[in-house]
Amino acid sequence: MSSDAPSRSAAPSRSEALGAFFSAFLRRPGTMGAVAPSSARLASVLSSVVPRAGAPVVVELGPGTGAVSAVIAQRLPAGGRHLAVELDPDMVAYLRRTRPGLEVVPGDARELGKLLAEHGVDRVDAIICGLPWALFDDTVQSEVLAEIGRAIGDTGAFTRFAYVQGMALPAAHRFRAKLRGAFEEVLVSSTVWRNVPPAFVYVCRRPLG
Repeated sequence: MSSDAPSRSAAPSRSEALGAFFSAFLRRPGTMGAVAPSSARLASVLSSVVPRAGAPVVVELGPGTGAVSAVIAQRLPAGGRHLAVELDPDMVAYLRRTRPGLEVVPGDARELGKLLAEHGVDRVDAIICGLPWALFDDTVQSEVLAEIGRAIGDTGAFTRFAYVQGMALPAAHRFRAKLRGAFEEVLVSSTVWRNVPPAFVYVCRRPLG
């Protein structure tokens, strides 16, 4: 929340972050959408919607080990606020230990509006999402997208990554159609080849309905 956030973060080593990631995968494989923490390049594209001036509010959904959190902290101006919504209790503890400048919010993204209200947030400028969309059924996807749309309103932005090799699957086509039905603007970034596996980013604005 303060301008000290980036400098105060006790950033974990890569081996520690990987260990935390795979521990979470072993505990709850059905809730992990990524196969490895995001690369610095992918994190940069995801975080490109974070305003660099003013007092923006940025929310991460499913921050995992905090690979993207670190890049957001670098972009966030002194007056900004950075909240991370995480469901896994062990990951909550890990993030609080390794990134003390981050406001970690335990909870379910389907209750995003309620969680934000409990933390005194009534507007969000950017939502960066690492949730495992492919593991959600149609109802859960719709519920989470509706919460995201209400949070960002007409002026905020929402980003989400997807793996290139999965784009041929029917579920990926359905999800892209769902995004286009939920937001007026849906942009697709160029492929980030320097990620494991290669990925791209959806950038969505102006929710519909």
